[in-house]
Amino acid sequence: MKKLIGLLTIISCVFSQITQAQEQKIVFITLDGWRWQELFNGIDNELANNKKYNSKIEELKTAFDAKSPEEKRAKLMPFIWNQVAKDGIILGDRNQGSLVNVHNTMHFSYPGYNETITGFADNNRINSNDKILNPNVSIFEQINQHPWYKNSVYIYGSWDVFPYIFNYERSKLPINAGYAHATNPNETEKLINKYQDETPQRWGGVRFDVFTHNFALETMKTKKPKVVYIGYGETDDFAHDGDYDHYIESAHVNDKMIKELWDYTQNDPFYKNQTTFIITTDHGRGTGDEWQHHGNKIKGADESWIIMFGNKIKPIKIKGQFYNNQLAETMSKIIGVPYKTNQSVGKSIL
Repeated sequence: MKKLIGLLTIISCVFSQITQAQEQKIVFITLDGWRWQELFNGIDNELANNKKYNSKIEELKTAFDAKSPEEKRAKLMPFIWNQVAKDGIILGDRNQGSLVNVHNTMHFSYPGYNETITGFADNNRINSNDKILNPNVSIFEQINQHPWYKNSVYIYGSWDVFPYIFNYERSKLPINAGYAHATNPNETEKLINKYQDETPQRWGGVRFDVFTHNFALETMKTKKPKVVYIGYGETDDFAHDGDYDHYIESAHVNDKMIKELWDYTQNDPFYKNQTTFIITTDHGRGTGDEWQHHGNKIKGADESWIIMFGNKIKPIKIKGQFYNNQLAETMSKIIGVPYKTNQSVGKSIL
């Protein structure tokens, strides 16, 4: 009888672990080219006061300036600093000895995204932003092949290169990026399709984040995916334009969008207490007059940051050196699906 009870206990524990793994959800978000300087210090007054980069100096300062970096960053990204900072992990404040870098040597978007979703840099093959199908299999693709998560991984991005980064031909992941429409749309998605078509385009290959965000949120409401990737893109393109006010305002809106996603997951039984958020960027930027640019010739363009919060994250402060290539294994550990690759990948942060 004791042996039977012991066996039943073991079976119960194993079943419990399997159930927990099946229930785990992840929302993975990237803010393209968003600097750690603004994330941790708030607006850069040198850039905010420069008419070359800011056409509405007084308005921007009224909205986001304050006496200390802590106050400024809380005005800029209130959800991150008033809520997430208490409950999650935020890495990359170089002023406090927390360092995050990309491991690839390119320091621009496609190599950064490849490293983040595969766990390793591929400097020989991923060395441009060209629309080439990624030869590397991402953690998202592998999760989608697992029985617990089959057909429950969705990709949304503002940049039209994401279908290639996630290799849409091989992975068969549902990917909506650039100016793509929702397929088989419901009434809400029909409206998003319509507004996207009727809104003037500022950048040929990058749509405004409001469309990416609302497509993703509507999918979460109606299809209940267990893993969602959302790639916001405005911050990088406004920066390339030298448009500091819109760069700042866009990140402020991204903070609101992230809060909306979090609030939704905490009020929906499918996601509540079962969801972890991971947020990062694909690269850093320069400083001063080089803030518009990145790439391996720009100092600071390899400097990144990482934010994690949710049911699998304990609010602890961690110092030291971290890399974007650690996020694939971190995600694998959180979700309970082994990541198999013949490459050397970064170790899980957790």
